[in-house]
Amino acid sequence: MQPIVNKATNRAVEEIDLVQFFPTENEIVGIDIATFLFKGLLLKEDDFRKAISEIDFKQYIEKYVCVYCSTNAIVPFWAYMVLAAELAPFAKDAAACKPENASQIFLERNILSFNTEFFEGKRVIVKGCGNKQIDERAYLLIAQKLAKNVRAIMYGEACSSVPVFKKKID
Repeated sequence: MQPIVNKATNRAVEEIDLVQFFPTENEIVGIDIATFLFKGLLLKEDDFRKAISEIDFKQYIEKYVCVYCSTNAIVPFWAYMVLAAELAPFAKDAAACKPENASQIFLERNILSFNTEFFEGKRVIVKGCGNKQIDERAYLLIAQKLAKNVRAIMYGEACSSVPVFKKKID
């Protein structure tokens, strides 16, 4: 009688868990432009630039920074640009978004900047189970990114995966 062989574990397959692309909660910080508003209504350029010059941006080293305004004030676009320029040498990334959307925004940006060269010509399983909610945009982005240079993409676990993509061999 032939021994039972688990072919799934013997196959050379790399696994990607999208959870690894999420920033941790303590890595995400916010800057609320409302704190710089004159009378809670408008942004005065001189006052804003003075207040920005007094901020120690070293506190944002290796942080994901979401820049937002918690009021309904109309914030000029240059204000976001000024903050982005100041954050650039320190922050991992910065985005103009509400704090509740920051995690998803940075997840997607991390996927887009992910170097897939290691996976060249390999079979890849994108892990589908976990305790963190990941929306469909992340799965679309990783598949789009990987399809350019992998041999195959699967979704799920090694023991039960769904084939997503297989490169045609010429």
